[in-house]
Amino acid sequence: MVVVTTTSPLGLMATRRLGPLVIAQACGALNDNLVKNAMVVLALFTLGMGGAGLSALAGALFIAPYILFSATAGKLADRLSKSRLIVIYKAAEVGLMAAAALAFWSESVPALLCVLFGLGLQSAMFGPVKYGILPELLKADELVGGNGAVEATTFLSIVCGTVVGGALILLDRGTLAVGAAGLALSVVGLFAAMRIPAQPPADASLRVSWNLFAETGRILRTARGVRPIWLALLGVSWFWTMGATLMTEFPVIARDTLHSDGTVLTLLLTVFAVGVGVGSIGCAYALRGALSVRLVPWAALGISLFCADFAWAGWMAAADGGLASARAVAGSWHGWRMMADLFLLAVCGGAFSVPLYAVMQHAAARQERSRMVGANNVMNALFMVAGAAAAASLAAAGLDAPAVLLVAAGVNLVVSVWVWRVLGGLGEG
Repeated sequence: MVVVTTTSPLGLMATRRLGPLVIAQACGALNDNLVKNAMVVLALFTLGMGGAGLSALAGALFIAPYILFSATAGKLADRLSKSRLIVIYKAAEVGLMAAAALAFWSESVPALLCVLFGLGLQSAMFGPVKYGILPELLKADELVGGNGAVEATTFLSIVCGTVVGGALILLDRGTLAVGAAGLALSVVGLFAAMRIPAQPPADASLRVSWNLFAETGRILRTARGVRPIWLALLGVSWFWTMGATLMTEFPVIARDTLHSDGTVLTLLLTVFAVGVGVGSIGCAYALRGALSVRLVPWAALGISLFCADFAWAGWMAAADGGLASARAVAGSWHGWRMMADLFLLAVCGGAFSVPLYAVMQHAAARQERSRMVGANNVMNALFMVAGAAAAASLAAAGLDAPAVLLVAAGVNLVVSVWVWRVLGGLGEG
């Protein structure tokens, strides 16, 4: 039986100190992926335009603001009241979702691409506030639980938004349904944001420069100067690289390796998201509120082992004729093996990243905490772009999706060794 305490993720989500923030960020993650996937499905399957290039463009438009604006977003979050900024950003999301509803109604892909860039910008501005306010709302022994709750709901929201967006847009009045759902979620997120306890500015004297490149370089240099923050930042960025690589390869594995229909892709995404959520929350219970990284190297090793076995199981399933549907997965030993590998891989991912987020927040000085989160977001985006480029290069060289994942598992094994060696630099708490 799970014991719910005020330091556990479930106990914290029942409080005003964390519950409204979790709801606000979950609605935002749902909307981002709802719009992105609905737009791609609308263009490809209803309007008959675009292709792989459109999906890549959508991803680029969404990720670019993280690289360009995260530093300035972090500085604004340290300069102003974070609780007030969250309300402002969620109000902006309502406006963006109203624009998205009009763009869906008119079936204008260019307009939807503009909205998607706007949502990427809003998410980039929201990120440093979301993670920067956690140590202001929670006590030190609640940070791991709070981060576990945020990460679990984020991944579940990503998958729910992706699946629901693709399903709704294919209905008879799908464009209206997607627009209405997105607008409703944004309003719920705004009301939740208004319930977050008010917090004073961390450094009201801070001067904000709008030279994006100079600010980005400045916060990265500052983060690099604090060893625990820099090491945690690199670890979190690698986690997002592995996660993005897996989610990119899932459609290819479903279509080309397993020769399956869309139900298998949905199953892969769902198992992965649930696994990250279980790992994120389970690690918080295992650590009992301690700011400790003792689980991180073991989790890193588990990611490599289960990723490699997932790839091998995929090849074996393909050799036996593939898995045509989710029902076929449930009736096959290879299918069960793949799902178990994927779930355990994702559990390890959650256990890997949550303590690192908590260490990064705890090690940062209050007056520059959001800037450190901004530095983390910049590095996350750069690592994900580099990972996507590496995966695309491997595919262009003739490697199939399981082979790409085997290479990723091998590289992650090197990262695991690095994690073991630098563990002392992160400290125990």
